[in-house]
Amino acid sequence: MKEPVPDENETSFRFLAEHSVDIICRVGLDLVMHYASPSTFRVLGWTPEEMTGKVAKDFILAEDMPVLAAAIVRILNPDVQTESATVRMRKKDGSTAWMEMNARLVRDSSTGEPREFVTVMRDITERKISEERLSALSLTDSLTGLLNRRAFDEALDRAWKRTLREGSQISLLLLDIDHFKTFNDQYGHQVGDDCLRAVAASVNGAVRATDIVARYGGEEIAVILLSTDTAGAVAVAEKMRSAIEGLRLTHEGRSEGGGHVTASIGAATALARQGGTISLPESLLLAADTAMYKAKNGGRNRVATAIVVAPRTA
Repeated sequence: MKEPVPDENETSFRFLAEHSVDIICRVGLDLVMHYASPSTFRVLGWTPEEMTGKVAKDFILAEDMPVLAAAIVRILNPDVQTESATVRMRKKDGSTAWMEMNARLVRDSSTGEPREFVTVMRDITERKISEERLSALSLTDSLTGLLNRRAFDEALDRAWKRTLREGSQISLLLLDIDHFKTFNDQYGHQVGDDCLRAVAASVNGAVRATDIVARYGGEEIAVILLSTDTAGAVAVAEKMRSAIEGLRLTHEGRSEGGGHVTASIGAATALARQGGTISLPESLLLAADTAMYKAKNGGRNRVATAIVVAPRTA
């Protein structure tokens, strides 16, 4: 009696799967794995036997399951042949790996009904780490380590919309180092850069974990305070002002500051209320800037305030 001849397609699939550096799986419509290639052990630490018979949610992080679910909805569309998704999977040692999944839906040759998915998974953890580093660099000021102007603009826009939606309030602090041009001219740009770094570190140490600190430009630093009223904003601003004064950085051209580096701070608060007329975050910036110059005109090394009323949204 002759032995059954293996299906040519099946033999080809096995050969490719067992020699691929990527993970190749056959997954049912119920997301149960029917086959996993040997590379699962090298990439994830799981043997093929440990993965076979398990469902996707046993390995994919719960917060990434909606990404997979959306990809499945798309691939079930008759006009779609393949679909991809990037999710995090649990490795056997407890760590996680970013996996790029490319799936193809296999349909019954007679009826056209969906049968299973053939999925190729590739570990892209190193690529994701590099992307995240580049993203962080693109949003960070290289001199001070604070967020840069681009990151600040994006954060303020999000915070403003949230404030209008919730009908709450938001405060913005704008800080300017007093007579900084004179400081730079007298001590040189290298010392000026050191001064900026020291001031930035002091501000970071004086604010709360929920506050957003950015280098707004030149010697100006901005701080976004969510859900913070005028009194709260002034308290944070005074803590920042005092911390900078406490650095005792020599500034001989700053006689009114006791010969030390000081800063003037404008604190503006926006209230989201019915009947408000200020509808752009730029208005909050303008109010903070106006308050900052009020502090400078009032003798510097102090905090001045301003309030704007914005229309609450539905």
